[in-house]
Parts: sequence; C-alpha cells; structure tokens
Amino acid sequence: MDYFLNEQQIMVRDLARRIAREKIAPVAAQYDESEEFAWPIMKVLAESDLFGIYIPEQYGGLGGGIMDMCVVTEELSRACGAIALGYASSALGALPIMISGSEEQKKKYLPEIASGRKLAAFCLTEAGAGSDATAIQTTARKEGDKYILNGTKQWITNAGEAEIYTVIAMTDKKKGVRGASAFIVEKGTKGMEFGKKEKKMGIRASATREVIFTDCEIPAANLISREGMGFIAALKTLDTSRPGVAAQAVGMAQGAFDHALEYARTRVQFGQPITGFQAVQHMIADMGTQIEAARALTYAVARMVDSGAKSISRESAMSKLFASDMAMKVTTDAVQLMGGYGYMRDYPVEKFMRDAKITQIYEGTNQIQRNVIAANLIKESLQKD
Repeated sequence: MDYFLNEQQIMVRDLARRIAREKIAPVAAQYDESEEFAWPIMKVLAESDLFGIYIPEQYGGLGGGIMDMCVVTEELSRACGAIALGYASSALGALPIMISGSEEQKKKYLPEIASGRKLAAFCLTEAGAGSDATAIQTTARKEGDKYILNGTKQWITNAGEAEIYTVIAMTDKKKGVRGASAFIVEKGTKGMEFGKKEKKMGIRASATREVIFTDCEIPAANLISREGMGFIAALKTLDTSRPGVAAQAVGMAQGAFDHALEYARTRVQFGQPITGFQAVQHMIADMGTQIEAARALTYAVARMVDSGAKSISRESAMSKLFASDMAMKVTTDAVQLMGGYGYMRDYPVEKFMRDAKITQIYEGTNQIQRNVIAANLIKESLQKD
C-alpha cells in the first residue's frame, strides 16, 4: 500500500528499504552485541542523500518534509531500530535550527547535516528534568559576546558521535519556563565533555551519553531565536518530531511481524503449518491490523505537520502514543507466536521487542502523551460551550 505517497516519497522509501534489507539487516545483530555506533551505515545513508530528505533545498536538502523523514525512518527501523535512531536523532537535533534558527544559523549548520557529514543531537533531558522539562538546571550566563554554559544533560542520543548539539539551558531561573533559552554547541568546544556510554536494554547500537558543560564558552551568535524562547523551541521541536518516533515504532513492529509471519508459515505442528490454527490466524490478523492503523495515523499526522498547521500537539502525541503502544504489543506477540525460538537471540524478534520498549519512554513518556492529549481534548470541549 502506497498511502498516497508522492513520487519522491516512493523513491526514497524504496531506496531506504533496499539499504535496510541489504546493508542493515545482515549486521543488526552484530551491532546489537558489540554496542558500536554504526558509522558505516551512516556513511551509506549520507551517500544516498537521505540525511537531507527533510531539509529545504536552499540549505542543501531535498526539500521534503517530516512525512519523507518518517518514510525513511520506518523502513530503516524495519531492519534495526537502533541504527535507524542514529539517522532520526540527527533530524531531532536539526529541528530547533530549522524551526527557530536565524538565516545565518541555517546556512551555517543545515547543509552539513543535510550532507550527512555531521550528525546532530538534541540536549533537553537532565537527571532531575525528564518528564518535567521545566526543572532544567543547566545554565547559560551571558558575558559580553559569549554565553557560559554549566550543567549536565542526561541520556542524550547521538552524544559523542554528533558534531552539532542543540541545547536547552536556563538564562534566567527566576522566570521559570520563560527563562529557558536554546543554543547551538559544536563538538570540540572547550568545556564540553561526554560521559560514559550507557549500557541499555535495547537500541544498543545507538550512542547514549551524558553531555557535560563546565564553563563552556560559546558565541552569543549561537543563541537560537532570543532569550526566553528555549522552552517554546523545545515544545515545537517535540511536536514536530514525535511522528518520527511513531514511524520508528511502526517500522520495528513491521519488522518483527515479517519474521513471525514467515516463521508461522513454515513451522509445522500436529501435521500442519501453525498458520492453519485459528488462534494463530487471529493473532496474525490483529497484529497486521494494528500496524496498519498506526501507520495510517502516523502518516496523517506527518502530513499535518508538513501542512503548516498551527496546533499539532494533540495529534502528534496521539501518533507517538498509539504507535509505540502498538509496537510493544506486536513485538511481544511476535515473540509469543514464535514460542521458544522467539525468545532466543538466534532470531531477531527478541531484539525488536527490546528495542520497541524505548519508544514508549523517550521524547515524552506515554503517560505524558496522555496528559497532553487529555488537556487538549478538554480545552477544545470547553471552547465549544
């Protein structure tokens, strides 16, 4: 099913699918075991121009949008969600510059991200500021034509591998969320260091580290928008990026389903393939339906984002919530469908299950998504009275 994809989207989908099948799938288990960052795959994606798919042409991209990025992320995740995350998280790091950056910042940083020469990362979370992003403690103090950053960001995807970091820090703690500002920090800046690489349950081929700022000096020109706009920039970024998490979840669910269905077709019990049993048929029907429903919602919201709609928080949260919950259920069912084989590392479905879990947690837990959705629905209801 093409879901009314345009010519470019079909082209990049087919290209990403081929890369996933030929380059990623054969090495996914190896990278999961070694926990190395898959730079050889990133280079293939760069050479294929996929890093620039969502970036405007005037900044070196192909002029697509979030829909195009979701199509690529889904196909890569169908082979390995962790390797796909290296790609998708670079988009997350680039979005604050695309959404709120100055023309000079866009011209300086976006072409390098679009070419794949440099990856990006987004630094919001801290030890005491996860779901409560308003509790950020990292500070940025202006001194002349520079800002001095101090603080530690936690669980940052692509940390240590990326060259360009968008960072949310407090420029005036007394103002609360209105005192948060957004900055661009380049890797190698004095006073910027990285913590140990985290050892995770899933997405092991993805780099997750602390980013530590100790009297880190950056040019005042690296302030995104203006002081006090950091929290707004972060919210807009997450509203825009959450369909990407949904696409990752859909891809991982589809990958697990593909393997489980192939197994069920060839697994013989009681003299027939297990697809002949109604209990298995119902599992297959439910899994396939849930994947298609999540994909349809994800694509609809991605198109909504690309349309320039002003209010997308509710729909963006819905896509991330529904797709990630679906992925956890479908990957768990894939393991169940394959029985003991599904639980063994010789088969990829247990990895899909481990990888899928994080989609319910990062870029806002699903409990937070429900809060966002409910708040928007209640507000809309009150406005109708």
